[in-house]
Amino acid sequence: MGEWSIMLMSAFWFGILTSISPCPLATNVAAISYISKGVQSPSKVIFTGLAYTLGRMLSYLALGVILVGSLLSAVSLSVVLQKYMNLLLGPILILVGMFLLELLTLRLPGKGDLIETLKGKINPQGYVGALLLGVLFGLSFCPTSAALFFGSLLPLALESQSSIALPAIYGIATGLPVLLFAILLGISANKVASAYNHLMTFEHWARKITGGVFIAIGLYYVWSNIFTPVLMM
Repeated sequence: MGEWSIMLMSAFWFGILTSISPCPLATNVAAISYISKGVQSPSKVIFTGLAYTLGRMLSYLALGVILVGSLLSAVSLSVVLQKYMNLLLGPILILVGMFLLELLTLRLPGKGDLIETLKGKINPQGYVGALLLGVLFGLSFCPTSAALFFGSLLPLALESQSSIALPAIYGIATGLPVLLFAILLGISANKVASAYNHLMTFEHWARKITGGVFIAIGLYYVWSNIFTPVLMM
């Protein structure tokens, strides 16, 4: 398996892990319930979920283009990142792993009032409203999603110099559970609760395992890229 394939799979997994984390998942379920009110056709509910997922993807894609593109366009900064990214990657992975294992906590500035204000201004009926809600909630970072996006995906995108493909894959993956809930809502609302409980169980173990793997890989990078060269001097 090539290095690029591994990066794409990593971006996809980061997106899945983001989408099933408690805060983003609860937000996604609430959003689907919100935008599906009054929609009688199951197919319309599903297409509404697709529009919402597209909105989330566009928000992460825009962030990727802006952040990765601007960092790589600065020649001096780009050289520094290419030279020292391996040195930074180990500590970053360890920190992200500690966040995933809840050994560290992160408090982000509250956006609740702003989100409610903007949500109130968006007409939930129709695909455009669903897409706008997807963009809005995609930009509303929780601690876990912020750690995964800024601490995992962004360094990966910088390492591969990919400002479009990896953020897009990540954004699509964050919307896959939303599509599942949209389909279940189109079939039976009772099945959403069951699926939610199963995802919560899966999320707990997936986050713990991923956090442990991140710390292990981070320690390896720290040892091989920082301590080993120092000891060999």
